[in-house]
Amino acid sequence: MITVFGSINMDLIATPERLPKPGETVMGTSFTTAAGGKGANQALAARRACSIVRMAGAVGDDRMASQALALLADAAVDLNGVRSAAEATGTAHILVAADGENVIVVVPGANGTVTDEDARRTLAAMSRGDYLMLQFEIPNPAIEAALAGAKAKGVISIVNIAPFSAAAKRLGALADILVANETEFDLFVGKGELSDEEREAAMQRLHAESGQTIIVTLGADGVVAIRKNEIHRAAGLAIEPVDTVGAGDTFCGYLAASLDAGLSFKQALRRAAVAGSLACLKPGAQPSIPFAPAVDAAV
Repeated sequence: MITVFGSINMDLIATPERLPKPGETVMGTSFTTAAGGKGANQALAARRACSIVRMAGAVGDDRMASQALALLADAAVDLNGVRSAAEATGTAHILVAADGENVIVVVPGANGTVTDEDARRTLAAMSRGDYLMLQFEIPNPAIEAALAGAKAKGVISIVNIAPFSAAAKRLGALADILVANETEFDLFVGKGELSDEEREAAMQRLHAESGQTIIVTLGADGVVAIRKNEIHRAAGLAIEPVDTVGAGDTFCGYLAASLDAGLSFKQALRRAAVAGSLACLKPGAQPSIPFAPAVDAAV
């Protein structure tokens, strides 16, 4: 079973032809809303990958809460771990350019009220060998408490160190499986922009020190990982992206679901990479997450 402890948002999405430069105003071509939040995205991805999934977090006591949870509810994600908070439901303000590139501003809202006590309640409902997924859109004390609880209980923790923060190195080191894109990983090791060879060497060094499984997604170049002293690579699909929002969350959800289903690490990595590629073919975070039959057919 998979539990996702993390953020639940509504995404507010504008689509200009190109992203504005600092201080510049550009005209948009459309505006939409969609359920999002890195936690909720990952939960839906894991559920669409056919795992049993529980979501834990917080939403506001407002009209956006039901919209933010609608696709999770429709997919039969267990929402008993989601509580109502006095703060507004979290929002993400997203600009998506014509070439698929995006910039995002997240306003935490209710996500910012998630506490270490929420983490303890979440872990109390989990069993040894379950998977716990986390991201960095809830407060650091809650993340740290969840990771400590997972280690004590024998729960397998997967941390996606996005959005990157100053606490990423400390918190990321507590996870069994660390997932980052190449920019986040370069920030994580604090060496500036790395070449492919330097990045792989850094992954090997960290793995030797911690024993962690480390996974770095590389966009169109697929993914590279190290696990049990072995380097793994997996390719995604050759696509023309429409919108890359949610692709990383889709990757994480499918990775956890594939491991939970008993696939080998190599198989899980490939399946997750393909799912992430397919998620780039539609706009929006949750609406773009592919279902298992489409992913498995593409694999």
